[in-house]
Amino acid sequence: MTSMKDPYSILGVTRAASQEEIKRAYRGLAKELHPDRHPGDSAAAERFKEVSAAYNLLGDAAQRARFDRGEIGADGAEKAPHGYHYANAGGADEFTRGGFGGPRGFEDIVGDIFGGFRGGRGGPVRGRDRKYSLTVDFLEAARGGNRRLTLPGGKTLDVRIPEGLEDGQQIRLKGQGDQPQGGTAGDAMIEVSVRAHPLFSRDGRDINLELPISLREAVLGAKITAPTIHGDVTISIPKGSNAGRVLRLKGRGIRNPKDNSAGDQYVKLKVVLPEVPDAELEKFVRGWRQGEDHDPRAGLRSG
Repeated sequence: MTSMKDPYSILGVTRAASQEEIKRAYRGLAKELHPDRHPGDSAAAERFKEVSAAYNLLGDAAQRARFDRGEIGADGAEKAPHGYHYANAGGADEFTRGGFGGPRGFEDIVGDIFGGFRGGRGGPVRGRDRKYSLTVDFLEAARGGNRRLTLPGGKTLDVRIPEGLEDGQQIRLKGQGDQPQGGTAGDAMIEVSVRAHPLFSRDGRDINLELPISLREAVLGAKITAPTIHGDVTISIPKGSNAGRVLRLKGRGIRNPKDNSAGDQYVKLKVVLPEVPDAELEKFVRGWRQGEDHDPRAGLRSG
């Protein structure tokens, strides 16, 4: 039987790596190898399965510790307790230990060590939790939604994206982990990565936006359309607005479904001149005498 590859080597980390380093390595590989990025590539799909299995083992600190101690294998399966070995008697695999006068059953030994999982002595076996990664768009994370996650083996899970989900948060799907025979299923832990947005960034429940405006709009003021995560709105640009001025749009940030409150959106103005030189504008500026006396860098010194 071919032995499982070392999960540390699969993730490209050392045995001394921290849990955070293991998580970062996994997220990078999962993004690179995800089946959505390599449709029809069986080699990439197999590598993705290896990476997912390695993180399922090492991403859980308790499971990792058991693996490091040699209690479980790279596939997560239990190893024989110390001092026991597998023997085959009459075609059936059994645990044996020298000096006990004969073979003992697996359940008897496990019962001695762990108090017994069956027969009401220690409660039912609980299956392992499984860890997966999912990448969503910025607006989907901000507004909430539903996604279907395709697992390495082809199974799919329907995942509800809660409103206001942040990058790196986890979603727990109860009962979607490993299902042991006669026991209760573990959970699926979905770690979510949020793609950056070309316009918006977030700070808690607040949204930030840099909004280009024309010189005319900055000098004379105007009513213009501005994007928000909930759709376009009309805002007023005050007369004489400088570049860098910040306008607050109350309640246009990310909503908190628990109390129905919402953050704000902050709009930072950016004055943008025409890309094509404007002869009329140049002529005006040259004749603008007051502009010669205006020093926008007054008081700006290096020391």
